[in-house]
Amino acid sequence: MTQAIKVIGIGDDGQQSLLPLYRTWIMESELLVGGERHLSFFPEYTGEKLVLKGGLMALADRLREEKRKTVILASGDPLFYGVGSLLAKKLHVEIYPHLSSIQLAFARMGESWQDAYFASVHGRSMKGLAQRIDGRDKVALLTDRQNNPAAIARYLLSFGMTEYDAFVGENLGSQEERSGWYTLEEMAEGTFSDLNVVILRRRRESPVWPLGIADEAFAQRKPDKGLITKKEVRILSLAQMQLHVKSVVWDIGTCTGSVAIEAARIAREGEVYAVEKNADDLENCRQNMARFRTDFTVVHARAPEGLEQFPDPDAVFIGGSGGELRELLRVCCSRLRPNGRIVVNAATIETLYAALQAFAEEHFETAVTLTQLSRSKPILNMTRFEGLNPVYIITAWAKQEGRQRGGDSA
Repeated sequence: MTQAIKVIGIGDDGQQSLLPLYRTWIMESELLVGGERHLSFFPEYTGEKLVLKGGLMALADRLREEKRKTVILASGDPLFYGVGSLLAKKLHVEIYPHLSSIQLAFARMGESWQDAYFASVHGRSMKGLAQRIDGRDKVALLTDRQNNPAAIARYLLSFGMTEYDAFVGENLGSQEERSGWYTLEEMAEGTFSDLNVVILRRRRESPVWPLGIADEAFAQRKPDKGLITKKEVRILSLAQMQLHVKSVVWDIGTCTGSVAIEAARIAREGEVYAVEKNADDLENCRQNMARFRTDFTVVHARAPEGLEQFPDPDAVFIGGSGGELRELLRVCCSRLRPNGRIVVNAATIETLYAALQAFAEEHFETAVTLTQLSRSKPILNMTRFEGLNPVYIITAWAKQEGRQRGGDSA
């Protein structure tokens, strides 16, 4: 068997952070791989240095046939949002971790970290971060030059998350180390080293929105209020979508965004994509996203236009089709992931018929629930009931031999 490549974690203080044995392995190696900063810690190294640039897959391909003694340098713990996981899958490696920046940050805070939620915005978008961290007591964030502490603070403030304070640790473990607590307003105006981590600490209670947010809590178009999927129908439709925490969801005809928002709060580690043709409704949707701390992708388009830019969904909700139902269902059926669900709300028997016919042509199974709901309403010192518009909830899934039936029929 080819000798193992050693992947060694290193701190910002360079060689001083390493055990003597690790330094010996590095100096005795023939090929030293790492970032420019890591390699600069070893000016006396006599072997070949390879600067780690570009994709890790290319590096793994290059090293697969390497016969020389090789060491790869990585920041902190290579298995914590680092290169270690991918390299271990592709190469024969031995991993020797150093203290991660997150460990050092919590040590400087003097707080435990086993109960923290961890996320990285290093080299990736902050999209979706709001619903992932909302309400969590302790959040550790790995940052980068673009998604720096000030940018993170501005992002959180746009969702009203003022119950959080932040601890920023800069250049941890080096002679330039600096750390301290900030309010989000202070952090938004601050300037920080590129090498930093952010720990969010919740100081006050966060707002709580259980499943089934009240209709009147959503910003809606005026004077045409009522263009919203009603709470009771929304809950039943979400149940039929069978969402999980990492679901990819499409909401077509999102209007106020009520279904997309509730879906995002369920699939908080997943992704939600919404399409709306009306610009005024789209603006209300964006207001509601900020109000309910959900951050998903919303596109101004008349579906099925716009869907081509979305990843394949685990669940699709169609609240409005704009007269393009047949083509829309063709696209949704062709893109739906295995075991996925499509849920259509229909207010007329014509739409019900068209949807069932389209699903049959796409070889999808269906189940239909007719909702006929009424809400109590006071009248003098008594109570009466006022009916909501009946809605057909159509649930569809791809036919699959031996698969359990997926919904309740009317």
